Amino acid sequence: MQFVDEGYIVNLRKYGENSVIVTVVSKYHGLLTGFVKGGMSKKNLGIYQLGNLIRIDAYARIEENMLSFKTEMIQPVAVNFMNNPQKLSVLSAMCSLCVACLQENENLERFYYYIDSFFQLINQKNWLVHYAFFEFYLLEYLGIGLDLSECADTRKTDDLEYVSPKSGKAVCKESGEPYKERLFLYPHFIVDKNYNPDTCKVADLLKMTAFFLNKNFFQIHSLKFPINRASLLENLDL
Repeated sequence: MQFVDEGYIVNLRKYGENSVIVTVVSKYHGLLTGFVKGGMSKKNLGIYQLGNLIRIDAYARIEENMLSFKTEMIQPVAVNFMNNPQKLSVLSAMCSLCVACLQENENLERFYYYIDSFFQLINQKNWLVHYAFFEFYLLEYLGIGLDLSECADTRKTDDLEYVSPKSGKAVCKESGEPYKERLFLYPHFIVDKNYNPDTCKVADLLKMTAFFLNKNFFQIHSLKFPINRASLLENLDL
């Protein structure tokens, strides 16, 4: 088995003296894990960093074997995170979610766009918004997306203001007002594709996505919710 792809590094494990096992979220093959001989040598240290975009020439003699990678740098994205603790916190959370949630050797199709957008737009003022879109559409990719089209109570499609933590469905203002302390706020900026919302709106969205990811994916699969994601809002001071 042999193929060529490209993707972002989301996990690294040292192997032996100076080799490394690299996990990449790739454009056409989903999550890929492979062995790189000499990957931790001095000349390669700049390549094998979380977030870097690399080209992969993957090979395995038989399908059951771990892949061997030959790689080359496409874009040194990791440097954009190095001196910013908040960006590093988000990078760590995103990598953990990718490793835990994405399937190996499965084309991510449209979802890869949100991963790529986050990394490519990390130097934009609204970089955190692109991360919020990633988490929201991760729910959809996992098959646990929210139903935001109409009110679960009245079937109204306007005046939607809340989301039920029980059902993941939208709730209109009239129905939700008496219970608003127990509901999440409706993510208007996601639905409207507004990439410049107030920071508080982004924080509300990330609280909601963390809840549903944990409840509907990690707990169902008896997995521990990543600590670096659980503490993300605190690290971002949101």
